[in-house]
Amino acid sequence: MSQLLKDKVGVVTGSGGGIGRAIAVAFAREGAKVVVTDFNQETGNETVELIRAAGGDAQFFAADVSDEAKVAELMAFTTAQYGRLDIACNSAAVSRGSGPIHTFDKAVFDQTLELCLTNTWLCMKYQIPLMLEQGGGSIVNISSNASLRGQRFNTAYAAAKSGVNLLTKSAATEYGHKGIRINAVSPGVIRTPGVEQYFAEQPKIAEGLKQAAVMNRLGEPEEIAEAVVFLCSDRASFITGQILSVDGGAAVK
Repeated sequence: MSQLLKDKVGVVTGSGGGIGRAIAVAFAREGAKVVVTDFNQETGNETVELIRAAGGDAQFFAADVSDEAKVAELMAFTTAQYGRLDIACNSAAVSRGSGPIHTFDKAVFDQTLELCLTNTWLCMKYQIPLMLEQGGGSIVNISSNASLRGQRFNTAYAAAKSGVNLLTKSAATEYGHKGIRINAVSPGVIRTPGVEQYFAEQPKIAEGLKQAAVMNRLGEPEEIAEAVVFLCSDRASFITGQILSVDGGAAVK
């Protein structure tokens, strides 16, 4: 069976665990050389070892991708290691708080935007020139179903991810004629370590979230990864500017 990303070079941000790790592992399984990046060096190196143990090719670069200088270094590292950049998934995101708008701290709101929206824009700012040099590429941004409807007490994160959606669509209109496809994947409730911890702390909320999807179950990180692989592959060659919900039908329930 042919590999969907054979000989491509990819970067996955936030790939030290959870959804980002699953995407990096799937990229490598499908034949891509992968630069794993995360601010957590220990977990990032764990992802690299998983890929190498399965016979894949990966390197780690430690970076907080809300830092523009680090993003520039990340892309320079990628080209130094592998000579090009064909595909990228901007998965890094951290939500710093929740609560009613009238009690929400501005510093926390600003930081959430920086760590969920501005960082995605910064990554694209430095990924796109590399793709322009070679005549094309594919970028997938990770959004969230929180962006698709009002979500009480989670306005900072929801607003940031709504921004990711419009950033994706706007960028797609700018670069589609240059051969760069830009899409987003919008996960529903996915079984990541962070979500599992939240469920343990809030068991009543957990049951409601598990029933949010029409399929009556949580998603798995690997299911998000499969969607990202497809959008990065040549099988999605006429798809750009789209927000693909991978949520077990939660957005239509």
